[in-house]
Amino acid sequence: MRLVIARCSVDYAGRLSAHLPSATRLILVKADGSVSIHADDRAYKPLNWMSPPCSLKEADGTWTVTNKAGEKLIISLEEVLHDSSHELGVDPGLVKDGVEAHLQELLADRMEVLGAGWSLIRREYPTAIGPVDILCRDSDGATVAIEIKRRGEIDGVEQLTRYLELLNRDPLLAPVKGVFAAQEIKPQARVLATDRGIGCVVLDYDELRGIDDDKLKLF
Repeated sequence: MRLVIARCSVDYAGRLSAHLPSATRLILVKADGSVSIHADDRAYKPLNWMSPPCSLKEADGTWTVTNKAGEKLIISLEEVLHDSSHELGVDPGLVKDGVEAHLQELLADRMEVLGAGWSLIRREYPTAIGPVDILCRDSDGATVAIEIKRRGEIDGVEQLTRYLELLNRDPLLAPVKGVFAAQEIKPQARVLATDRGIGCVVLDYDELRGIDDDKLKLF
């Protein structure tokens, strides 16, 4: 991971335009190729970012980050206060709480609730950026990656998006579709998932444990 603290301005050119005027900010360049710009507030949320895969070109105090759709994030550096790189190694991933872990186990044992003919390939399918909760096949034989959360928010959709980008590079698995499963899915997360072609499943813990599952829905 590369950490840069710099006075800079940022312009985004894509489906819409956005401009961040000059200020001191933190720029993160991660090993997965993502670039994000942070201020000293907003908790973990960046002011602007570019998700992988994307390319970074540096020239004359200007960084140009371009994604596969041709959208650009242009960072104009006025003064660099800090620039360092660090090797973080492979992350073991987030350890799920009891409810999420049990939801994963129950859904893996009852793939038929997603539809007739769905079958499990593996739980905790390993990737270079962490394990996919469930990798399975739908009734047409297509590969599906499922990310399970107790509470479905935008971060979970972003996590699944990263998994899908990586899995779709494997010719033995591609094309891989995504399903975002949670007990509750926030409207913003559903909108983002739909925009990215990811299905959404609302899980009911009691239903998965064997009580009537008629309300389990795949959107």
